[in-house]
Amino acid sequence: MADLKDIYNNDFIDSLADALERADLSFNRKAFLNCVYQEEWESLALKQRVRQLSTAMYKGINKPFPKALPVLLDAAPSFKQLEGLVFPDYVEQYGLAFWEKSMDALARLTVYSTSEFAVRPFLLQDQERMLSQMMKWTKSSNEHIRRLASEGARPRLPWAHSIPAFKQDPAPLFVLLEPLMQDDSLYVRKSVANHLNDISKTHPDLVIEFIRRRYGQQHPYTDWILRHAARTLLKQGNKDVLHLFGYPGSEHVSVQRLTLEKRTVVIGEALHFSVELHAALDTKVRVEYAIDYMKKNGRPSRKVFQLSDTHLAAGQSKVIVRTQSFRDMTTRKHYAGEHTLVILVNGVSKESIAFQVTK
Repeated sequence: MADLKDIYNNDFIDSLADALERADLSFNRKAFLNCVYQEEWESLALKQRVRQLSTAMYKGINKPFPKALPVLLDAAPSFKQLEGLVFPDYVEQYGLAFWEKSMDALARLTVYSTSEFAVRPFLLQDQERMLSQMMKWTKSSNEHIRRLASEGARPRLPWAHSIPAFKQDPAPLFVLLEPLMQDDSLYVRKSVANHLNDISKTHPDLVIEFIRRRYGQQHPYTDWILRHAARTLLKQGNKDVLHLFGYPGSEHVSVQRLTLEKRTVVIGEALHFSVELHAALDTKVRVEYAIDYMKKNGRPSRKVFQLSDTHLAAGQSKVIVRTQSFRDMTTRKHYAGEHTLVILVNGVSKESIAFQVTK
């Protein structure tokens, strides 16, 4: 399986050098390449490669930060998404002493890739000033810049510097997100929802209260954000959140039948199962299944997946069929041993069945 870091391959490095040479005739290609291809290059992870590349760009451009910026901004449009991370990383490394110029550059560069990682050192350096800048970005006409205001301040942003102050006290973040709660861009709304979901993992009561004051009262976009933001709390079976979204108790729903196609699954293959639900009364139903995976240390670890979100009428039965892959992935490795499949209805475990996973 290809590794994400491999996007920074020889062809990419040559293209980056070409773009920098076109932007600046004095660019020192040899110094750039010598800095990139040091002995440890092949062993570097993705973010480490980004940092080595931006350091090499600094060596090749060989100009003070304000004079290097036009070179970066000229070359950056040729590199999108992950490829373009090297440009905001340059600003992160060398622009902390040039606040205004860096803010302008990060806003412009995020349109091609993302500056969400590069803003973190600026937050650590001067949180109040950076939040003020992000508040200005929430009013941008460009969805990428509005998203940067949310994504860059996420308390648990993957791959990013931690912001301990936000984990301890996320109150300033609610103020920052408020102008984006009805944003017409799905790209922005997903970021806001992920941001709130981050907060829910350390301060669930604050997020629950935030949902309580807004859900069903403001705008359909707001409701979508709040529902998506509550996904971790819903998976945890939080009764307050389930109630806010209209899910009653599970006492009127029963599992009539839970069956596995096979009781043994080979790693690399799939588990096939079906479940039949029956409602005694009209009920809004959130159906999930959990798998207690056997880990390397011999202990189980639960992962919850959604099966259905529906309404069952009194006397109605519903059969749901699902396939769950047991193929190893970068995010999950499987181990042999006894596993358990659990059916949850409105956050409550209703039925379970054990099965074996083998090599």
